[in-house]
Amino acid sequence: MRVVIAEDSALLRDGLVQLLRLRDVEVAAAVGDAETLLAAVAEHRPDVAVVDIRLPPTQTDEGVRAAVRLREDHPGTGVLILSQYVETTYARQLLADPAGIGYLLKERVVDIGEFVDAMERVAGGGTALDPEVVAQLFGASRRATALDRLTPREREVLALMAEGRTNQSIAGAFTVSERAVEKHIANIFAKLDLPPSGTGHRRVLAVLRYLGSVTVTSTPLRYVRERVVNPCSKNVTVVWMV
Repeated sequence: MRVVIAEDSALLRDGLVQLLRLRDVEVAAAVGDAETLLAAVAEHRPDVAVVDIRLPPTQTDEGVRAAVRLREDHPGTGVLILSQYVETTYARQLLADPAGIGYLLKERVVDIGEFVDAMERVAGGGTALDPEVVAQLFGASRRATALDRLTPREREVLALMAEGRTNQSIAGAFTVSERAVEKHIANIFAKLDLPPSGTGHRRVLAVLRYLGSVTVTSTPLRYVRERVVNPCSKNVTVVWMV
């Protein structure tokens, strides 16, 4: 896995480089500003770019704007936002297509091995999202939404989907058949206005809506994985941080 890092703090940047190299990750470039990031990605064609939101010269949103540019200019490169902040203006644009996108908060990443795992998933076209980020982006306290149309059991099924549970695992949790779980999930998709489409992201979008409706406390991350299908009909691993 080849990685480019954009982080303005020299101490954090160099420390991350050393930690990743100890995990046999190839760090092609480690830069401190957005323009150099764009040039480094164009030169090295990394599998994933790890980008801080606030970069010189203004220390506001240069990093996330550069991430949007990377998605447009290099769609094959995964983008993992690693920041202390949740930036809403451009983050929503990034998450419009969740494949190959990650957004983690620095203080909630407590294990370098799990961080590398998240990078690998993003590089492979998966998604790695901290639910605290999702909650802030979509609003943790909202008025009545489509989620209110779900029955209590459907909400329980959706909650287990958000934990990365498979249909088989959900069926075991409720001591019902997988066919019953499939029926609940079909009802969830219908009530959330998620009709069948060629994107194959209905399960991801349903979980995003659920995560955006709950309040998440700042606790260390636990990683769970789930298989979905991307628009190119390839398997994608989605990693939820819960």
